[in-house]
Amino acid sequence: MTSSTVVIAEQLSPATVAALGPDFNIVNVDGTDRAALREALSQADAILVRSATQVDAEAISWAPQLKVIARAGVGLDNVDINAATQAGVMVVNAPTSNVISAAELTVAHILGIARRLQPAHASLSAGKWQRSSFTGVELYEKTVGIIGLGRIGGLVAERLRAFGVELLAYDPYVTAARAQQLGAKLVELDELVRKSDFITIHMPRTPETLGMIGAEQLREMKPTSYVVNVARGGLIDEEALASALDSGEIAGAALDVFTSEPPVDNPLVGHEKVYLTPHLGASTLEAQEKAGVSVAKSVRLALAGELVPDAVNVAGGVIDEYVRPGLPLTEKLGQVFAALAGSAITALDISVNGELAEHRADVLRLAALKGVLANIVSEPVSYVNAPLLAEQRGIEVNFVVSPESEEYRNLISLSGTTSDGQQFSVAGTLTGPKQQEKIVGINGYDLELPFTDHLLVFSYEDRPGVVATYGVILGASGINIKGMQIASNEKQGKALSVLAVDAPVTPEQVSQIQAGIRADLVRAIDIVEL
Repeated sequence: MTSSTVVIAEQLSPATVAALGPDFNIVNVDGTDRAALREALSQADAILVRSATQVDAEAISWAPQLKVIARAGVGLDNVDINAATQAGVMVVNAPTSNVISAAELTVAHILGIARRLQPAHASLSAGKWQRSSFTGVELYEKTVGIIGLGRIGGLVAERLRAFGVELLAYDPYVTAARAQQLGAKLVELDELVRKSDFITIHMPRTPETLGMIGAEQLREMKPTSYVVNVARGGLIDEEALASALDSGEIAGAALDVFTSEPPVDNPLVGHEKVYLTPHLGASTLEAQEKAGVSVAKSVRLALAGELVPDAVNVAGGVIDEYVRPGLPLTEKLGQVFAALAGSAITALDISVNGELAEHRADVLRLAALKGVLANIVSEPVSYVNAPLLAEQRGIEVNFVVSPESEEYRNLISLSGTTSDGQQFSVAGTLTGPKQQEKIVGINGYDLELPFTDHLLVFSYEDRPGVVATYGVILGASGINIKGMQIASNEKQGKALSVLAVDAPVTPEQVSQIQAGIRADLVRAIDIVEL
């Protein structure tokens, strides 16, 4: 029996190679040399990379027997997950390898700005002795606001409790009970901003969270307060931050991540009130070692045909070819459901109806959870860790499969309840020979609209003139309506509009529409490829 060939395309630790074991034919190659990479991939069963090697659709096409792509780290920007999924290739990473490192760096930055360590070091290194110039503050009895209580935010909370601080937390998708377990009080963002002496942000980067700490939030902060970002570049509006620092609206900031990396012509670089590090969240010996060993173990499992805990695009094992086209649809339905809910989800029912019931469709439950959680947790979500993440957030999940489907060959539905008792639902199907993804129901309203990258959903009292009102608002903003469905409930006198638009809709435009048509629900939904 011929042993499997594993291509190692970048420098990995000896422990990584040891974790692979002696059972494989190891081929080392420079992954940035495309010609050499192509030759190596022609016989590869697996490839291990860090961040320099581009495993794109072209590279995947060079590997006819490739079974698994392993990224020794968290981010997957250099791996074409869609192309891998289409080719039936598993993608794995090491999603938890850097959580301790990122949490510890956050605490280090908070302590560093509190005690002014960087300027004190620079002064002393320049031969000066200016003790009175670097008087800092204690953390004891200060208020620390944590934005995002996912895995890393939770670890930060646990560590900061030892300093005797008061912890406030903002996370619209976390229940008060979960926050209490971590010793934090759940509050709205504006209250956290006003009351905190230190703010640290641990949110995923999505259209909704981009610039979530902007000029308005910075103005509301104490002039003695500090803000820290070790999560994703762009969560803090960098121009607004520079302005707030210049005007004295806040005391300082510490950043490990930037909108553009490396930061060029960035007003925060060299600013006397800003402490900077070059994206070091995962840069510890332990994190790098964990990442390499983790993906090496995943490769062994994948090539043995076993369950792979850190698989990103599949849960391990063979996915039924009839079910496979439903995976991206179900993930998108999950994103829509989470956006409709807009707050902590306590219960989620996933229903699969029609011909899909004749096949092994359990993977659609994982796809739904991945879609629901993808934009509301800071850590990467895989088909395997999604159930655990849902459990940690107190979401009760129910999965039902039935052959009965009156209107469609197949129907996938998500419905559930939020912590404030509101109920939401979304349903979708695949139609035609090209298996076009369509939304066919939202909150009990029947419709049929193809998925697009940007959707607008609003419900309101059914009356004349509403379409003209929101049409004018969108038109004035330069946003084109590519498709539209309007459904009505005559008994309740309500209507639901779903618009496919060609650009993201800002929170300000959402507010305009809500006020203009007196809507009881308005949601701007941006679908991302997972």
